[in-house]
Amino acid sequence: MRTDFSRINQDKAVFDDIYASDDPRAYFSVLGGLDYMIPDVAEPVVRQILAAKASTTSVKPIVLDVGCSYGINAAVHRFPLTFGGLRHRYARREMRAISSETLVRLDRNFYSAWPDVGLARFIGLDVSAPAVSYATGVGLLEQGIVADLEKEPLSTESARILRPTDVIMSTGCIGYVTEKTFSKILDATEKRPWIISFVLRMFPYDSLAATFAKRGLVTERLTGATFIQRRFRDAEEFERTLATLAALGIDATGLESEGLFHADLILSRPESDARAAPLEDIVTVASGRGRPIGPRYVHVGGDEGLQIALEP
Repeated sequence: MRTDFSRINQDKAVFDDIYASDDPRAYFSVLGGLDYMIPDVAEPVVRQILAAKASTTSVKPIVLDVGCSYGINAAVHRFPLTFGGLRHRYARREMRAISSETLVRLDRNFYSAWPDVGLARFIGLDVSAPAVSYATGVGLLEQGIVADLEKEPLSTESARILRPTDVIMSTGCIGYVTEKTFSKILDATEKRPWIISFVLRMFPYDSLAATFAKRGLVTERLTGATFIQRRFRDAEEFERTLATLAALGIDATGLESEGLFHADLILSRPESDARAAPLEDIVTVASGRGRPIGPRYVHVGGDEGLQIALEP
């Protein structure tokens, strides 16, 4: 049965406006202000998985970043950079004052000046044409696809771009995209790619895993670790998320109850690959939790029961 994510998404804040700009300054300002950290905490794990994948090929694997936005996952993987560091770059007064055209030119030079330490080549898929244009324009992505595959068919040109994909990854798009998008992607690939997903715990993954199983892919979920995405934007998002988790029978104690979105790491790939190198053997996690610096929404006990408070 296809999972209906639309209701769950109503619990989350909407950030559509930050993907409408020709450069990522609004993206870093808004999400950075909420201690968005999933690119940074996911990167060491992604690197370990890509190292395992690369060991089976003689060339760098091609990674499709689904929901690539401005190419941030490619940036933190390919170069010795972090989301936090990039956020500070774009927050500078001098950087905020220039035009998007000038910024794209500066960023193209900025990224080309760093050594490429990545284990893969990156292509991207996103519904935001400005974000994809930026990511390809500054050289973070080799190619980009602008499409809403939940509603649209895959074009012939997009299918051509997707054909050599070795790895599909996402660090937050599950919930906005479903098995419908992934089915179209997999139909276009000439291989059976590995699929790396960082999925907020409020989004069931069963329908996706079932879709992958029909294509000969087995799904493993990393146990014993979760990965912080960001702080809740407001008390309403905090309360609604806790209610959704409770309705799903998921214990939020010590995780979302501390005012932070948490994601699970899920890896899908051919059964022979999973048997040869189980997920628990190829991934070592020191921590999937950065250090939020902003105030978090939490529950505190009082004479009138649990109350919402902002904890610094």
